[in-house]
Amino acid sequence: MRQLLASLLIGAAFAPAAFAQSPAIAHMEPPFWWAGMQHKGLQLMVHGERIAELEPSLTYPGVRIASVTRVPSKNYLFIDLAIGAEAKPGKFDILFKGAQRQASYTYELLAREQGSAQRIGFNSSDAIYQVMPDRFANGDMKNDSTPDTLEKANRANGSGRHGGDIQGIIDRLDYVKDMGFTQLWPTPLVENNMPAYSYHGYAATDHYRIDPRYGSNADFRRLSQEAKGRGIGLIQDVVLSHIGKSHWWMKDLPTPDWVNYGKFVPTQHHRTAVQDPYASKEDADNFTRGWFVESMPDLNQSNPLVANYLIQNNIWWIEYAGLSGLRIDTFGYSDGAFLSEYTQRIMAEYPKLNMVGEEWSKLVPVVARWQRGKDNFDGYRASTPSLMDFPVAEAMRTALADKQGNNIFGEIYETLSLDYLYPEPGNLVLFADNHDMSRIWSVVGEDMDRYRMAMVLLMTLPRIPQFYVGDEILMTSATRERNDVSYRSDFPGGWAGDKTDAFAGKGLGAQQRAAQDFVRKLANWRKGQPVIHHGKLMHFGPQANTYVYFRYDGKKKVLVAFNANAKEMVLDVARFREMLAGVAGGVDVLSGKRFDLRSELRLPAKASVILELDPAN
Repeated sequence: MRQLLASLLIGAAFAPAAFAQSPAIAHMEPPFWWAGMQHKGLQLMVHGERIAELEPSLTYPGVRIASVTRVPSKNYLFIDLAIGAEAKPGKFDILFKGAQRQASYTYELLAREQGSAQRIGFNSSDAIYQVMPDRFANGDMKNDSTPDTLEKANRANGSGRHGGDIQGIIDRLDYVKDMGFTQLWPTPLVENNMPAYSYHGYAATDHYRIDPRYGSNADFRRLSQEAKGRGIGLIQDVVLSHIGKSHWWMKDLPTPDWVNYGKFVPTQHHRTAVQDPYASKEDADNFTRGWFVESMPDLNQSNPLVANYLIQNNIWWIEYAGLSGLRIDTFGYSDGAFLSEYTQRIMAEYPKLNMVGEEWSKLVPVVARWQRGKDNFDGYRASTPSLMDFPVAEAMRTALADKQGNNIFGEIYETLSLDYLYPEPGNLVLFADNHDMSRIWSVVGEDMDRYRMAMVLLMTLPRIPQFYVGDEILMTSATRERNDVSYRSDFPGGWAGDKTDAFAGKGLGAQQRAAQDFVRKLANWRKGQPVIHHGKLMHFGPQANTYVYFRYDGKKKVLVAFNANAKEMVLDVARFREMLAGVAGGVDVLSGKRFDLRSELRLPAKASVILELDPAN
């Protein structure tokens, strides 16, 4: 009953009427907060016509106005509240008074859910399933187009809105669970009220509102609760570096420097410039301050008001929706000092949460710079627990696309050998593809054996595995030039009238069913394997297109082996004696076949094997 009451209070506090208690107040952000947060300060952005001419005041035990900041735009006030440890959940009026007019806003401090601060984030025991909500499943056709959004649904347009929504995800959570995934990462769901190309979600126009074509804020919270009830955590995709040009700020910027350069200046993407000892300041500045495209203004995070707004917004969503983590888009494009403050503030509030940053580079040192505990040559320190492992992902994709080489696993082996550069390599997120990349089935040339190798690598290396929706049914894409439409096609069965329903397994080809069964078996096996979650890795240098490694701890050993040759390969087990001494054999998780390992490891042609080894004699 207490949780139900809290939900009702949250829903009431976030009703549209809360924004309109006075005509003078158009936006109050954050719209409400919580008592008992670790950080005792809260900065309110108040937006309304000539609101800066009014003086705010409040009376509430444990809460006081510490300072008020007025900015060049008279339509904003920034109110810094000091919220003492003694402040209790409850409502209070913030009064705004002037010589000839006044306004008010009823603010609320909510009670935090029990254990909120100590929530456990996603980790190496999880497998993440990434979906693009607009392309996954349409659960509510009534919200495909809405009166207050510019772009209307048009499923025939590959770059348009297709109608997928939060209800569609909720309706398919049992499928996600059945497949063995334990975390869900939807691409951004906040409002993207852009005139076109708005489905992807990376051009926010309102940071505190779920896009109505996906549903409501309450629907997002319900998704989190429904997922949690199935043992699935929810990861929110957030964008710190840029917004959409139709963001409500752009009509009335609080300060002239709210966005970088004040006009479109493109970034040249020199990502190494922020850590290159020889880089020019111009290149470093342009990387973090330049705009991606003209429709996405770049935020000036060196402005403390911008920085604080973004940090509070992310904390608000974590608390409101009960998130298990954040995926941070275009991580390195943000201001470095801001990223340090951002990660420190969030981890101080939620010490066991996980956040994964996107640093799209094949270079291990470039990625490693951002992980917490990393001592960089220039003294820079971030507090980010996890990064997307683009170096190993790119090595995997290159290897498995190679049909002619005689050492295709070499780059994977050598990239993994650089794990000493990461403070926490086992906390990196590994993937075979995502919404920005050609699909793995197309990359491997629609070769089922190579596809299985990709899935086994993904699920057995010491990383947090991330799958992209549709890979389990061999969805295809363009492979040469960048082609977002081909990477982001609709998941079959998510729309009424679809001839194929991949959720139910209806209408799939034999290969697709085999792939789906393979991923389901592999993911569900991994869920119960602490040795894969936390065990050590020992690998042996690839030879003649074979690659062997072991995951092990004090209780169990697992042998993982690949043979990319079109013929059987027989390997002398003496080479692996460090791991196989006294081991008679093991059973393949994938086929159920027993392998005798007393003298040789006999690998079938084009095979991937995962052997749960006998205890050593």
